[in-house]
Amino acid sequence: MEGEGAGCAVWQGVILGGILFWILFSSYLNLTQKLRSFLQPWITHHIQTGAPFVLHVQSYQHGFLDALFSGLSCVVSVPFYTAFLPLLFWSGHGQLARQMTLLMAFCDYIGNCIKDVVSAPRPPSPPVRRVTATKDEEDNALEYGLPSSHTLNTVCLSGYLMHYVLTHTQIQGAYVNYLGVSFVCLFVALIGIGRIYLGMHSLVDILAGLVLGLGILAFWLTVDAHIDSFVISGKNVISFWVALSFLLLFAYPTPELPTPSFEYHTAFNGVALGIVAGVQQTYHQFHHGSVPRLFSQDLIISAFAGRMMLGIPTILIVKFCSKALAKWIIPVVANTLGIPIKSSGYIKSDKQGGYLQKLVSKHEAFDVDIGIRFVQYAGLAWSVVDLVPSLFTYTNL
Repeated sequence: MEGEGAGCAVWQGVILGGILFWILFSSYLNLTQKLRSFLQPWITHHIQTGAPFVLHVQSYQHGFLDALFSGLSCVVSVPFYTAFLPLLFWSGHGQLARQMTLLMAFCDYIGNCIKDVVSAPRPPSPPVRRVTATKDEEDNALEYGLPSSHTLNTVCLSGYLMHYVLTHTQIQGAYVNYLGVSFVCLFVALIGIGRIYLGMHSLVDILAGLVLGLGILAFWLTVDAHIDSFVISGKNVISFWVALSFLLLFAYPTPELPTPSFEYHTAFNGVALGIVAGVQQTYHQFHHGSVPRLFSQDLIISAFAGRMMLGIPTILIVKFCSKALAKWIIPVVANTLGIPIKSSGYIKSDKQGGYLQKLVSKHEAFDVDIGIRFVQYAGLAWSVVDLVPSLFTYTNL
């Protein structure tokens, strides 16, 4: 056991050390700017020359197609997954839920990193007609284009869901496999065509999202069992994930212009930490393989509806309280240490300093919004897998 623990500590140190080395190495060599100067002109050229294809797709404009593709975009958006994944946990499918959550965080990080490294524009509008039917789509339009996050996430999450259903249920057979693959391919195709029709992406963005999605999915299918085993029974899980989450906040490229992409990464980085910490602490109570599952005699639909009615307000309250607590604690700690702070939206702050002022005066003030958002979503995720299941136990749901 001591040897196993030592081996675990070694590979954890290697991973964290490798990320830290990459942060320092890439910063010293200014790799982001060099990659951008190499890739951006080529991709921008393809976006501009691909505008006629986007206009051709949009020539089939119809109110039904506007509604269809806008609805499909909402179904595979980040807010949808944020609402859907808690229900998956509470339905008793804990392994699937935690794997899809971590996969979503991984996809979000990789996709948004590439977006901000390349900093490629979306199709020129006008002449392209851009349809932003929801606030989420308006925010998406502020991000850079390549790759298409909707395409990438759809490939990974729908592909992983299909793989899980075919390998962990009694649904078997070549005919079923054929139908499952066909459905996923059709769904991905509709999402890709829809992103072009809505004027959000060029063909090169969709192809990049498709290729990246397939690569990430193939990688995840080889490591998902190891990751799940580590999360539920590994050594130093929480301390390792805290350090990993902290480093990933810095292992992120600076875009050519500010975009919401880093905010999404910060939020899902916090979600991943909250899920891992909560599951690691309560796996044998609420998340083991024998927990009641939806549609079984132990968890009927009415009981699941009761879980939703209790769970959703609870996690919203925790999200609000986590945000309020972080808005109070983080600025106090920063000011106590003499670290200059700034906030673009959450709090009103002035740059302040102390004995550490000389050490940080040459750098930008710390953006407390990053810490607040991270703590807020970590608290939300923790409540999904720890607090709310505890309430289910107390209320016999």
